[in-house]
Amino acid sequence: MIKKVLIILLFVLLGLSLYSVVKYNTFGEDKTVVARHYIDYGMKETGSQNIVTAVVVLYRGFDTLGEVTVLFLAATALGALLHGLRFKSKEKEPSSLIVSTAARYIFPLIILFGTYVFVHGHLTPGGGFPGGVIIASAFLLLFLAYTQKEVSEKTLSLTEGTAGILYVITGLLGLVMLNSFLANFLPKGIPGKLLSAGIIPLIYILIGFKVGAEMTGVLRNLKEEEK
Repeated sequence: MIKKVLIILLFVLLGLSLYSVVKYNTFGEDKTVVARHYIDYGMKETGSQNIVTAVVVLYRGFDTLGEVTVLFLAATALGALLHGLRFKSKEKEPSSLIVSTAARYIFPLIILFGTYVFVHGHLTPGGGFPGGVIIASAFLLLFLAYTQKEVSEKTLSLTEGTAGILYVITGLLGLVMLNSFLANFLPKGIPGKLLSAGIIPLIYILIGFKVGAEMTGVLRNLKEEEK
């Protein structure tokens, strides 16, 4: 009986949802008022040439802070689950001379590219999240090429913690100066220039370091548990 009632309620809710979509959304009519505002006034209000970046960092910046927090919690949970575990693994052979030499020269190039991605996030597609992951991939290359290579857990924790704290402090400064969390309190500059868009480049640099440190820490934990 209860099952039948739940099924009926489900169909009623589905019907009401479809009815509201048809009744209150006239097909062919442009009602994207918020999106249109971002497109028309985003560059003027934020100084960012990349409107997507302006939305992510400023207009919904508090949500982005939440995403960074979720990533931190996921990395922490993984470390807690793997703590004390040791998986059986075959004895690893040292990488060849070609692989180790190539990794040594490619590593700084990947770091440079990752840095470019998040430093120029307000100008071109990219930002802190992809830039940080690219940097972490450079350390993954080192782990694969040099099986005994170690990365200081203290350094990773310090980098991640400092970046996170500075992110929150930047948001609070906006709250104090302009009555809004993550308000753009720095000069907007000239759109299209590297030193423009106020706090957006600063936020993306902090996110880049934080994400890079967190993802590298995840890779380090996975590597450590295979010993």
